[in-house]
Amino acid sequence: MKYVSGPYINYELKKDIVSIEDALTDRYKRFGAITDATEQKDWNKRVNEASLGRNVVFFDASGNPSVLVKVESMPMNLLQSGWENKSHYAFIVNNVVKDRFYMGKYQGVNIGSGAESRVVCLRGLDPGNSDWSLQITFDDSLTACIQSGLCLATNAMYAFIALRCLARGFMPRGNNNYGKDVSVPSETAVPSFIYSNQVARCTTGTGPDSWADDGTPFGIFDINGNVWEWAAGLRLLDGEIQIIPDNNAALSTTDMSVSSTAWQAIMPDGTLVAPGTTGTLKYDSLVPMTNDGSTQDLGAFTLRTTLQNAPDPAWNWGNNYYDSNSMLFEQITAEVSVPNILKQLRLFPTSSNHGGDNWWIRNYGERLPLVGAHWSYGSRAGVFAVYLNFHRSSLSFGNGFRPALVV
Repeated sequence: MKYVSGPYINYELKKDIVSIEDALTDRYKRFGAITDATEQKDWNKRVNEASLGRNVVFFDASGNPSVLVKVESMPMNLLQSGWENKSHYAFIVNNVVKDRFYMGKYQGVNIGSGAESRVVCLRGLDPGNSDWSLQITFDDSLTACIQSGLCLATNAMYAFIALRCLARGFMPRGNNNYGKDVSVPSETAVPSFIYSNQVARCTTGTGPDSWADDGTPFGIFDINGNVWEWAAGLRLLDGEIQIIPDNNAALSTTDMSVSSTAWQAIMPDGTLVAPGTTGTLKYDSLVPMTNDGSTQDLGAFTLRTTLQNAPDPAWNWGNNYYDSNSMLFEQITAEVSVPNILKQLRLFPTSSNHGGDNWWIRNYGERLPLVGAHWSYGSRAGVFAVYLNFHRSSLSFGNGFRPALVV
């Protein structure tokens, strides 16, 4: 047989990992959880070897499988010239610097409910639910991951992945235009949910390799479009930017409830302080809110230390859905000094080119982040897209989540 270089090798690598993962998915769908330790070890060995060591299979205590991607640490000065030669926040947990973390290769699927809620992360599954009673909130996403021995993927993790994509010069495409990519319509995946006679969600990982963060069959799939993904460790509270420091949001013991004292606000010099401290960084509308009974997108917002265009407290908007703001991430401006930590956590642009991804915010109430966008957002979807409009109990069949792991 005549040897054929490159493309043949790439094809064989993809064929092998896809066939193994499809077999794992089929095994799980037909027979359920995999509880035998020998079988678990065999699946992990097969996936790990076929991916050249980049993918692993994690089994929770009940035997539910999740395929994860190994993400190696990279100093921040390799992400952006001029940044510190130290580990990104995504690799610092409880003051311990980690060599790697593991990210769900695919968007997660919630199984069970309440105390029985778990996550499965496999190729070829529908990552959402059209039954309103089964759609997933931020807190339920968090619970499903923790009860599986995993964590809900954090903003710090997503920030690192996005910045690494930018540094490498490769921005993944995805299902952002009703089952296809807006810039390359020939790129499609297997439909899993039809909405208004159009393809909406697609089964996880069934798009081309260009839909993975690194353009390989071993990367993180569907982080551009398909469904929005809840992210841990970041919120807006009345416009104030609040984070869980480093990647401590990956710890199962971290309290991310509304009243938790783990939340920290950020000063213009990058110092972390108690929420509500005078002079902390906030996102604020450039124009006043209007209490006219109409929900409007008021366009651009900016970074400030005081809110100049928040709703009148007498309007009692709370966590509800009234006026909001949106703009391209790369066009966000600041009226104050911008510390590096904001740029390193993908909370402020590093340049004027971030792929045309969009941001959405509300400067009132508590807003938890959804990232990546879903099937209808077109060019506004991508690894820098963030939606800070919803509260923690919001439901939508366009929302999902992704598990991760730090060891």
